[in-house]
This record gives sequence, structure tokens and C-alpha cells, in this order.
Amino acid sequence: MIAKLLLYKILQLFLMMVIGFVLAKFKVIKNEENGILSKISLYLLMPSAIINAFDFERTSKKTEGLLLAFIAAFVIHIAFLILDIGYSKLSKISPVSRASVMYSNAGNLIIPIVTFILGEEWVVYSTAFLSVQLVFLWTHGIRMFSPDTKINIKKIMFNPNIIAIALGLILLFANVRLPVFVKEVTSSFSGMLGPVAMLTAGILATKIDFKKALKNKSMYMISFIRTVVYPTITFLIVKLLSFISVENGKQILLISFLAGITPVASTVMQFAQIKRSDTDLAVQINIFSTVLSVVTMPLWIALYSNLV
Repeated sequence: MIAKLLLYKILQLFLMMVIGFVLAKFKVIKNEENGILSKISLYLLMPSAIINAFDFERTSKKTEGLLLAFIAAFVIHIAFLILDIGYSKLSKISPVSRASVMYSNAGNLIIPIVTFILGEEWVVYSTAFLSVQLVFLWTHGIRMFSPDTKINIKKIMFNPNIIAIALGLILLFANVRLPVFVKEVTSSFSGMLGPVAMLTAGILATKIDFKKALKNKSMYMISFIRTVVYPTITFLIVKLLSFISVENGKQILLISFLAGITPVASTVMQFAQIKRSDTDLAVQINIFSTVLSVVTMPLWIALYSNLV
């Protein structure tokens, strides 16, 4: 049942991406205007969704569940980090390829997907994966593209999503609820996150030379690793962690699993653009892995439902 709901939601999101592609192709939206949508998503929609997720009555059981989600997120990222260190030493793999296999698009996709298939009250557990991924992205991830770049703690701490997580945790542990008026605003913005992310992906797709992309073996290989190989590792990790006894543990680990099996993170494209590091490949992998995930994600969830 969850696999069918997931397929339904992914097809919806995919249609939104197609609409973004059409709008950009017919010049209704210009490519340079895509940056505005990205900023709205980063500085408004995602922080709103995170704060909205923490707006619930705290109980010891929910706190234990959130801790399990953080443990799962940390173990998954450490496993991916070890793999990255290993094959980066064995072969000269490009920063775009490395980042594409390690970082999933949990930031843009996990909140709308979890909201749809499980309900808004479950979104808070997805913030654990998001917060861990953000720290890794702005330390390990950015150094992939610029090895000499010093870790900027201030930039990490003042990332709008990290600030939103901090505010959410304060609300949670102070057991303070948002005023109804504010709650309705954050909830409305949260609902816009998925559509805006997919419109952005569709607009970026117009930059792809599809004839050239279809001949690019790297695109196929990296997309396969991101949607099949790494989800296999993620599955084994959550399967191992399922022995931890926490109420609703299976559903909480399902959210961590979902976050780990999404296509390539949009942030990889942004890093590639900023550092001028094979942007075309980054866009190709992002779009192709997104299309591929329409098939792979429901299959992975069906497997999870039967075996965990």
C-alpha cells in the first residue's frame, strides 16, 4: 500500500517537473529566473517545513523516535563517507560523481513524500536526516569540489535550514506550540516545497543536450549507483537498526530509508555551478536519477515493507 502511494506521489512530482520543463522551453520562465525559485525554496519553504515539523506535543516516545532517526542518519552518512574515501583513493573519480552518489535529494523530496504517504505528524523524523546531511554537505561535500577550502563553521551554523532545526528543537524541548495563525502559514509554505523543487528541476532540464547526454556512460553508471547500489547499503543499515526497540520504529526507519534512496541532491548541481566543475554532468545525473527513481523508489519501499 505504501509503495503504491509512493508511486502515485512520485508520478505527481514527475509531472510537475515536466510542467517546469515546458514552461521554460516556451520561455514562460527564463532559465536565469530559476535562481529565484531556488532561493525561495532554500530561504523560505524548507525552513518553514522544518519548523512546522517540530510543532507537536513532546512525549518521551517521540523523543526516543527522533533519537533513532538521528542514529540512522548518522550511521548512513558515515557508511557513505567510508565508501567515498575508499574509492576516491583507488581511482580518480570526479567531484561531481562522488557527490552525486553520496548525497540524496532528501532536502527537496523527503518532506512532501512523507507528508503524503504517512502524514504531517511524521515529518519531524525526516529532519534528523536533513540536519546530518546539511552538516556533511557543508564540510565534506564542499571540500570535494575545493580540497583547499577551510571548513566555515559560521556558514554552517547560519545556514537557514540549520537555524530552522535549532528553532524547532527549542520549540520541541520547551514544549511550546506555534500559534494557530503562524502554524497555518508554515504549513502552507511547507506544501509548496515539493512543487517548487520539481519545477526547478524541470527548468534545469532544458539546459541538457539530450542527444549528447544519452551517450554519456557516466550518467548511467552514477545514476545506477545512486538509485540501486547505495539504497542497498541503506537498506542493510536500517535492517540492522530495526532491532532497536522503539515505538513505531519501523515507520521511523522507513523515513530514514526514504531519505537515503531519493535521487541525486540538487545541491550537487549548485556546487558544480559555483566551482565550475562539470555542471553539464551534474544536471544530467540529477535529471536522469530523478526519472529512474520513479521506478526504483516504489520497488525499494515494497521490499522494505516485506522484509523489515
